Amino acid sequence: MNQFKPALVTFFFLFFLLHDSVAQIRLPALIRDSMVLQRNSPLKIWGWASPNEKIKIRFNGKSVNITAGPDGKWLAKLPAMKAGGPYQMRLQGKNEILLRDILIGDVWLCSGQSNMVHQMGIHNVTYAEDIAKANYPQIRQFWVPTATSLTGPKSDLKGGAWKWANPKDVNDFSAVAYFFARDIHTRHRVPIGIINASVGGTPIEAWTSEEGLKEFPAVLTLIKKNKDTAYVNSMNRRPPPAPARPGDVDKGLTGAVKWFDPAYTPKNWRSFTLPGYWEDQGIRDMNGVVWFRKEIYLPESLAGKAAKLFMGRIVDADIAYINGKQVGLTTYMYPQRRYSVPAGILKAGKNLLVVRVQNNSGKGGFVPDKPYYLQVGDEVVDLKGDWQYKVAQVFRPVEGRGGSGGISEQNQPTALYNAMVAPFRDYALKGVLWYQGESNAGRAQEYEKLLPALISDWRTKFSRPDLPFYYVQLPNFGDATYLPTESGWAVMREAALKTLSVPNTGMAVAIDLGEWNDIHPDNKKDVGERLALIARRFNYGEKTLVYSGPLYQSSRIVANKILLSFSNLAGGLISIDGEELTPFEIAGADKKFVTAQARIVGGEVEVWSEEIPEPKYVRYAWADNPVGPNLYNAEKLPASPFRTDK
Repeated sequence: MNQFKPALVTFFFLFFLLHDSVAQIRLPALIRDSMVLQRNSPLKIWGWASPNEKIKIRFNGKSVNITAGPDGKWLAKLPAMKAGGPYQMRLQGKNEILLRDILIGDVWLCSGQSNMVHQMGIHNVTYAEDIAKANYPQIRQFWVPTATSLTGPKSDLKGGAWKWANPKDVNDFSAVAYFFARDIHTRHRVPIGIINASVGGTPIEAWTSEEGLKEFPAVLTLIKKNKDTAYVNSMNRRPPPAPARPGDVDKGLTGAVKWFDPAYTPKNWRSFTLPGYWEDQGIRDMNGVVWFRKEIYLPESLAGKAAKLFMGRIVDADIAYINGKQVGLTTYMYPQRRYSVPAGILKAGKNLLVVRVQNNSGKGGFVPDKPYYLQVGDEVVDLKGDWQYKVAQVFRPVEGRGGSGGISEQNQPTALYNAMVAPFRDYALKGVLWYQGESNAGRAQEYEKLLPALISDWRTKFSRPDLPFYYVQLPNFGDATYLPTESGWAVMREAALKTLSVPNTGMAVAIDLGEWNDIHPDNKKDVGERLALIARRFNYGEKTLVYSGPLYQSSRIVANKILLSFSNLAGGLISIDGEELTPFEIAGADKKFVTAQARIVGGEVEVWSEEIPEPKYVRYAWADNPVGPNLYNAEKLPASPFRTDK
């Protein structure tokens, strides 16, 4: 065997020599053409190259020489620079890279769950004019691709590109982030970069590093378990829950004539009033597939024209057909159903609209208080009212089958931080915008510690102890309640309110911007602009700007009444609708709250109830969806919900 050793040594020598000779400078996904770099802050540029490779970087009249480490990693530091551009950046080593169209401005990391994800294109009816008029080459977004890692921080993102706000690409911008950026940019004329790292339906723990969760022992135990690939693989091999018994089929798709076909003759279909849920209209506790049909009549003038079909929101999934042609499909409950009907489908006289609805759990059907109509040019055909329905498939769990279906990695602690934030922690930022909490509402008490933990964690990771962190307090959502009740969403709002004690934080109150029947409310503009108010006040020199509504400060008892004091009064307290202040609740020492009366007295609010002669505590807007909260300041910014009994 010894005669092979010299040849083997020669082979490896030539392999490593060849490998070293062809290695080239490589940059992370975020550092590329059209990027926005943070002004007035030392800049870090990093990447990979051959071990010990010498690299020169030239940018905006500055140059720096560095040498890659033995592992090929390198990091260059450039001095702070003023806003401006576009510039080019040239990197030279064994190869040369030229980056073009670089701006220096303010970079905001925008993160959270679906309400930060929601793109302008999802709200393209409400914001059609904003999209059409988008022409801001200096507002740019980098959309971080969704990725997870349970084993630890990743060194790079999965891809992505910087895009500027034009009528095409702005559809992919986070709506909240875009309206924030547009407000700042148009007022202060500084380039704005948005790094959007957000994923729908995710808890705050997924966005926090392992070090940031050190005060949560149970979470650390789960993190350790998730690092065991054998455990994760065993969980992921488990079969998903079986929604239907073998042999169950959708009768609407299996007959000789499908139920969406105009040639189909309906038999034994039942009446249904749309919108609504089938559990409220004669079907009890059924998950499965139900077909709905309606005949509409159109004049000759609308025949053959392209149209828009608005079908509100549907729980859970749907396929829509007109005259036998599929015109829309959505696979889950949250998006608004806004379908394009191509020219040539509509005809004069009778037209058949059919919707196949699949529901997997809870109430199935059509969400109330949403738009249901067909729009052809300027003509609108109302689709609410009488429809027909027929059950096509019933889902029944199967004994002995099913399971967890594996681990949802995006919901695991650290998973999103590791893959979607950690790779660019050397990138200089202006601040953070955060819109999240819905996924933690079932564990609301923990959020009071989890949100400050995330803030501290990110400030440590980005080496910015004073990093501005501005967040959205959860809006109103769910069924209205007219009597005092406990509320997980109210506790979440309280956790956000208390987090204002953390320095350099700000909270946008959104208690008036939600929708009772939509966890993704359509109004994203006011949310973005309320976040912008905070940034304008603290980061853009508008020192006298009123940036918040009234915040509860203290209370005092006078006879049988409680007087409440607030900060952020600005021009004074008002009832936004001119009506009696609502919804206030009051309680004695037993903390049994009753509905209270309230009025503005000077700069305070006076609260009382004849039922409580010795009051101790007050709550305001304390519900998932409080009815008509109307306490504002004169600048028309709403008061935050609060309670005095904790």
